[in-house]
Amino acid sequence: MTTQEQVKEIKQSFRQMMDGAVAQSMRDKGLNYHLNWGATLPRLREKADEIGKNYDLAIALWKENVRECKILATMTMPADKMLPEVVDIWMEQVPSQEIAEQVAFNLWQHLPFAPEKAFQWIASEREYEELCGFHVLSRLFMNGQEPNERGINEYLDQVLSALQGPYPAVCKAAMQSVIRFAELGLVYERMAKSALKTINLDFI
Repeated sequence: MTTQEQVKEIKQSFRQMMDGAVAQSMRDKGLNYHLNWGATLPRLREKADEIGKNYDLAIALWKENVRECKILATMTMPADKMLPEVVDIWMEQVPSQEIAEQVAFNLWQHLPFAPEKAFQWIASEREYEELCGFHVLSRLFMNGQEPNERGINEYLDQVLSALQGPYPAVCKAAMQSVIRFAELGLVYERMAKSALKTINLDFI
């Protein structure tokens, strides 16, 4: 079966997963995809497990302006096969907060070069890039990855900037990442607290 045939078959399978209420609620929130079946994430995860990792298929799925195709692309793309320039193209094409979160959790956090990309994104001042960057760093901190000294200073600077920035979702993701950062140990907790104190904030 060709990749295009696979894409066609996958798109047909969304009809069985259709959830009008979910789709409508997304439209109400202003999420306008060309097509949106309202399939739930557990159903899409099952489909992704059935498909397995497939680079060419993931590339083809991502090109479709269909919510479910984009999410499946993030679930079926093998992270170790993705080149940094392809990551950059995908990042530029992220259409919504939901896709930003899905791609961060399903794919970006597993990239071999995840820390470098995350630091690049949190400094970008683009909403979805910052969002992805802080989500990825949260996951890396949760897995016990500690930034180096230069990384710590840069990270805390970007956190303070995001917390005072214009994007509520980025603000929330930045705060979440600080909490994970503080969990790396007492020294980290102290650094986080003293940084937040400069803008009159504390852990929530």
